[in-house]
Amino acid sequence: MSDESHPKTLYVGNLDSTVSEDLLCTLFSQIGPVKGCKIIREPGNDPYAFVEFTNHQSASTALAAMNKRVFLDKEMKVNWATSPGNQPKQDTSNHHHIFVGDLSPEIETETLREAFAPFGEISNCRIVRDPQTLKSKGYAFVSFVKKAEAENAIQAMNGQWLGSRSIRTNWSTRKPPPPRTEKPSQRSKQPTFDEVSHPNQNINNVSPRPPPKL
Repeated sequence: MSDESHPKTLYVGNLDSTVSEDLLCTLFSQIGPVKGCKIIREPGNDPYAFVEFTNHQSASTALAAMNKRVFLDKEMKVNWATSPGNQPKQDTSNHHHIFVGDLSPEIETETLREAFAPFGEISNCRIVRDPQTLKSKGYAFVSFVKKAEAENAIQAMNGQWLGSRSIRTNWSTRKPPPPRTEKPSQRSKQPTFDEVSHPNQNINNVSPRPPPKL
């Protein structure tokens, strides 16, 4: 398949949290024509993105030019958006994310993935590291495609020893979408404005007026 032998999509990791898709598209468009750009934001993690070029040559040039380039004071990690098994990396924002805490500092991503692999298909596995020292911060996120597999992994792996520590596993928390919380509060405020304005009208109506002079 031509897309596998001549990929056009790049994975861009270790991005600054303030980066926008427009800014990233503009940056990579300096190398060649960009077809699309999508930033994935996960809780407790640096954003990462997928940048798709219109042709393989531009993507290959961008990979060489942009990998380890400092952008917004952070060194970008750029690679082909294809895993070793020739399966494209997926948009994991709608997958089921597990928080893994109390992680031993010597644990590498591959070791963590192998520990959780028996429970099902893992779409993403990331150890959170300090951007300056690249040392593990002691926690990670593992994403499963299926919710049932993620639930089994949480129950089975919580308290298990991995390296020199007993790990903690739980659901990775996500903030609820803001529009749902804003609309009810706006509606509840409207009656109070009416209540404030009506008494003023009543006071004006009741206020005594001088009788007309003849």
